[in-house]
Amino acid sequence: MRHRNAGFKLGRNTSHRRALLRNLVTSVIQEDRVETTVAKAKAVRPHIEKMITLGKKGDLHSRRQALSFLQTDQAVSRLFDEVAKRYSDRQGGYLRIVRTGFQQGDGADKAFIELLGAEKQLEVKRQKRADLKSKKRAELEKQLEEQQKQAESEDKGGEEAA
Repeated sequence: MRHRNAGFKLGRNTSHRRALLRNLVTSVIQEDRVETTVAKAKAVRPHIEKMITLGKKGDLHSRRQALSFLQTDQAVSRLFDEVAKRYSDRQGGYLRIVRTGFQQGDGADKAFIELLGAEKQLEVKRQKRADLKSKKRAELEKQLEEQQKQAESEDKGGEEAA
């Protein structure tokens, strides 16, 4: 029986599980949205909620506690500067877990874990990616046209010499 044994083991030993959760928390704070398995998403939810609560406190002790758990300084600064301000009037429930289907290899349930209210930031990121992609595509098409023109001019030059 598992009486009073709360938490998810995730098939890992303690240090591996702690590293996994720290990485996921850092990624969610930096990216606003991460795709993972449902079990990992459910396991990481309390940790992210605690980090956002620390960010809302905003004092030096909270910042040091967040630094001891999160992997990067950029994640800590983003937590205290952007994410905590977004939820200043909210008393919890900062996350959403959206199931997306099944994993290809082992059939595990996949899900997005995302911060609420991050739709605007995610849309801006999506738009930037689309603009960059279209710009690269236009450059490649331009290079291809130039190569075709060079090949045609070389063919004409070779015919005149013969």
